[in-house]
Amino acid sequence: MLNLVLFGPPGSGKGTQSEKLIAHYGFKHLSTGDLLRSEISRQTPLGIEAKSFMDKGQLVPDEVVIGMISSALDNNPNAKGFLFDGFPRTEAQAEALDKLLRLKQAEINLVLSLIVKEEELVKRLLNRGKSSGRSDDTNEGVVRARIAEYHKKTAAVADYYRKFGKVKEVNGEGSVETIFNSLCAEIEKIIYIGQ
Repeated sequence: MLNLVLFGPPGSGKGTQSEKLIAHYGFKHLSTGDLLRSEISRQTPLGIEAKSFMDKGQLVPDEVVIGMISSALDNNPNAKGFLFDGFPRTEAQAEALDKLLRLKQAEINLVLSLIVKEEELVKRLLNRGKSSGRSDDTNEGVVRARIAEYHKKTAAVADYYRKFGKVKEVNGEGSVETIFNSLCAEIEKIIYIGQ
């Protein structure tokens, strides 16, 4: 089983590339946002707990999110691998995820980091804002603040995984196909080593 984390600032093409990787390799997509919505709609104990925090405008605690990830792993025993999206976002979350995976005799095998220059990100997000209806993509100041926040928070996660030699930076500029091929090349190295 191959477990990947795909990193990239807002506008880096993470969503597009996630979809392509999932379709190509048959990975199970683990988006914490989707997990939260699913647990809440099914009114599971974790979903009810998460909703109580969200209703108060609070962040869902890491241990609740880890519990949801644990359930998703258990519910997909035949998965070829998991693509983690939107998690971990902090070093504490990365450590908690590693601890959970160790309990399940698994690990994060590869962290793919899409590298895109800030001016290109701003241009992409403002263009997306014109067609997507996302209000957070229409204001350049808000866009730049989101990018800065991403770098401030997730730099620590990349540094954490870098200690274990698991981070591969991939140029996130160019055609969708070129970027996809670069990501696949990094994944194939891991698959080849594992055989």
